[in-house]
Amino acid sequence: MASRKDVAERAGVSAAAVSYVLNNKAGVSESTRKKVWAAIEELGYAPSHAARSLKTRKTYNLTVLVNYLGDPFEAGLLNHLEEKAREKGYFIHFQTYYPGIEQDLRRSVPGRIDGLLLLGQVLQPATWSMLEEEGIPVVSVTRAGGEIRQGAAWVDVDWADGMGKLIGHLTEFGHRRIALMANGSPNHPHSYRLGAFLEEMGKRGLPVGAEDILYGAGRLEQAREAMEAYIQAGRLGSHSAFIAVSDLMAAGVLTACREAGMVVPGQISIAGCENILMSHQTTPAVTVLNVYRPELASRAIDLMIRLLNGETGANSLLQAPLLIRASSDRQMGGGEEREN
Repeated sequence: MASRKDVAERAGVSAAAVSYVLNNKAGVSESTRKKVWAAIEELGYAPSHAARSLKTRKTYNLTVLVNYLGDPFEAGLLNHLEEKAREKGYFIHFQTYYPGIEQDLRRSVPGRIDGLLLLGQVLQPATWSMLEEEGIPVVSVTRAGGEIRQGAAWVDVDWADGMGKLIGHLTEFGHRRIALMANGSPNHPHSYRLGAFLEEMGKRGLPVGAEDILYGAGRLEQAREAMEAYIQAGRLGSHSAFIAVSDLMAAGVLTACREAGMVVPGQISIAGCENILMSHQTTPAVTVLNVYRPELASRAIDLMIRLLNGETGANSLLQAPLLIRASSDRQMGGGEEREN
């Protein structure tokens, strides 16, 4: 079995440098870190986390609360969070979130995790109090849709900028009656996208009201059903374009329109917000904001590590370019796209 000394010799560095890398301490260059991790992988070195925990009083475990594992956007984000955490010497554990879980959470996490990652959930005051008492830092990957704890750390997409790009693109093609397929839960992080949509429509003087918002619960099938009900109610023609706050729901809107015999984008244009793989595989491919999940995950883990090390960390917004595809531009072919 390889030792820390073996790793140091293979990487051509000191044993102290290996220790610094494993414990994610400052003062080590990026090139040294890469050499050490490459040597660890080549030799199959497995540091004793039990020994490290006794020495540092850390568990090297992080927990992520997940909204819906069936959402490819969240699933992809989890993969990148796990990869980035592993690079820093931490293990990631996933737990599906629902409000009733918080009592169990308050009982189970003390002494078992070093940090908690949210995917925009709104936690109860009692849970926040426990986390603060235990010294467990929290980072939210995307901001909460509802009331967020004062001073809570987060990284997110600049949804105001993103909605500006989406709505600006649609208005360039003459659309003025634009509807939104929203989530419906006031505490879901999708609500932040709804707020950005309403604000941007207001800024542009475009008509928007309750009749312009449909609700699909963040799921493909529910969005499809909501769009089918919209069509069956004879509302076709009320809007010339739909934005969905998630790509799963954009696919649901597209499916319902195609089944109703509507021409996309000839009769109605559709856009999404994330750029999951499915959005490029539909017919036509869906115009989206390109949320770069590796960068979002990297920023979240970096912020978490800073907090774990007792340092301060700044919240940050990620810009998401607009990828224009055939669902909103009738001049484009099925597989084409252009960034704007």
